[in-house]
Amino acid sequence: MNDIAPAQRLDRVLDRFEQLAIAVSGGVDSVTLAAFAHRKPGLAVTVIHAASPAVPEEATARVRGLSDTEGWTTLVIGTGEFEDSRYRDNPSNRCYFCKTNLYDRIRTLTPHVIASGANLDDLGDYRPGLLAAAERQVVHPLIEAEMAKADIRALSRELGLGSVAELPAQPCLASRVETGIAIDARDLAFIEKAERHLADIAA
Repeated sequence: MNDIAPAQRLDRVLDRFEQLAIAVSGGVDSVTLAAFAHRKPGLAVTVIHAASPAVPEEATARVRGLSDTEGWTTLVIGTGEFEDSRYRDNPSNRCYFCKTNLYDRIRTLTPHVIASGANLDDLGDYRPGLLAAAERQVVHPLIEAEMAKADIRALSRELGLGSVAELPAQPCLASRVETGIAIDARDLAFIEKAERHLADIAA
């Protein structure tokens, strides 16, 4: 498949779907997937974004802004992970519990196939969230299309998504808390504020 351009590979992967519910974090991978899929004729796409203390406010604002400019059908939801003690306890597989809450919540909202923005590079990392996805039959079109981060950034530029292509990789705010230290929404708000302040100084 690698002798075919990445955009063509992704288009072929998406051919088998008529509807998709795409979980969009606000990062380059899921945003690019959503934009590409939304523009594909014959494919009905619902964008679903989880607003959470662990998600930077700028990511939520980005999804809302793109929803307006791209004409996406978008649901901004709460997933309740902070009500799950398994998540708050911050074990090494914390991401598993985050994604189980996310995908289970999405499933209550739509019968459509759920898609994530996971890419080929993610397969080389420890990603407990991929187990949660597998258990819930979540599909990963970017992985199926053999697209790595560089391919996705290039596609984002082709789609004219502005600064999205240059977004740095940014794990959720909970990733800043050492494993085993309980996660608290107030702590994450402080972390986000501090990071924003440092970014302003560096700008």
